[in-house]
Amino acid sequence: MHLLKTVLCVIGAVALLAGESLASEAHLAIPDLKAGTFGIFGVQITAYNLLLYGSAVICGTLGISLYLRSQIASLPAHDSMLKIADIIYQTCCTYLIQQGKFLIMLFVLIAAAMAYYFMGLQGESLNTTGLVLLFSVVGMIGSYAVAWFGIRVNTYANARTAFAALRGEPWDVVSIPLRAGMSIGLFLISLELVMMVAILLFVDRAIVGYCFLGFAIGESLGASALRIAGGIFTKIPLCQ
Repeated sequence: MHLLKTVLCVIGAVALLAGESLASEAHLAIPDLKAGTFGIFGVQITAYNLLLYGSAVICGTLGISLYLRSQIASLPAHDSMLKIADIIYQTCCTYLIQQGKFLIMLFVLIAAAMAYYFMGLQGESLNTTGLVLLFSVVGMIGSYAVAWFGIRVNTYANARTAFAALRGEPWDVVSIPLRAGMSIGLFLISLELVMMVAILLFVDRAIVGYCFLGFAIGESLGASALRIAGGIFTKIPLCQ
């Protein structure tokens, strides 16, 4: 009898896990963020306001990223090094433009598949499908912006790091790439978080999961196209 109960418990657990495995971001149950308050540091605040104020903090970290970029750009470098860095940057921009054209063509196919899935298979409305596709585009633009920002900061940092090494300043050789990495990392995280918080705050709760899914598809599509189709090329600035 004990063995039978154990077997039934195992079967029930497997069935429960199997049911949960069918869930995804599209099935997120988002509560009303304005309903109810909770205390934080002795102040009552709604989840909506907490996210709204938190987005201001995220914008602050984005500002730190841009400040680090300006710091690196203001550092001295030899004129010949700056010219080489500018040539590399212009070449990378040409690459980004070509990849952007490829990304648009690729997105047309992905958008058609997404529209068929949401409208044909899931039975969602045209408005919902349009919002999902919109946030897919937003995700791609975010990924594209991070790629451009990373190339720009890297080309700034490489010339300054090489010049610091030429002058025999070991601390700058370490600190300049470190600040460049911090700038790119903060830009990436802050930009993506701001977009996700905007979805949580301003999109209908019933379709927040779908919009998250569309955003993730667009962001991943942009990142994969920019890396797979030219991953070595985008790392040229890092190798100088």
